[in-house]
Amino acid sequence: MENTLIESNIRSDPFDQFERWYSEVIENKIDSYNSMAVATVDASGMPSVRFILLKGFDRDGFVFYTNYTSEKAKELHHNPRACLAFYWKEIEKQVRIWGRVEKVSRKESEEYFHSRPHGSQLGAWASRQSSIIPDRSVLENRFEALRQKYTEVDGKVPLPEFWGGYRVIPEAFEFWQGRPSRLHDRIRYTKKGNSWEIVRLAP
Repeated sequence: MENTLIESNIRSDPFDQFERWYSEVIENKIDSYNSMAVATVDASGMPSVRFILLKGFDRDGFVFYTNYTSEKAKELHHNPRACLAFYWKEIEKQVRIWGRVEKVSRKESEEYFHSRPHGSQLGAWASRQSSIIPDRSVLENRFEALRQKYTEVDGKVPLPEFWGGYRVIPEAFEFWQGRPSRLHDRIRYTKKGNSWEIVRLAP
């Protein structure tokens, strides 16, 4: 396991560096390895943050899925920019990623939605995310009605119009490695045209 982050051992491309660390996280069987904080800003400038799951990444960006009527979706409609943060305590590593945000294609959302467990598909329909409800029975009753409508045997659940994915397209990455005496390593990559500028930051 690599516990240093110095200029001689980092990758020149932040996507390669992230993949290197992410593979290490998976190899070490770290719980909630794909859990990430997603920070957005509302129309008044108030920041908001929550933990969700990373569902895929490549050189096009980092993808997560949600309800398009949720608070985060409304904030992203107003200001399509976000910051992601990963923290893996067991190996003292953290990554922050800043970038603009766009919706993934309907086809991509369809493919992911139908790869989910049947119950999760029903849950997407049952929960009008971020709306006020009088009590839990509202959710349970909606779920039961949907379960009867779309059985696992012959009832393919359609993708809701209000549900799908977002892709965060990175403009900057910061990699943090814990070190003794709080003299941690921080390396930042910033997009400059077609290349990445790499700098070290004081901890």
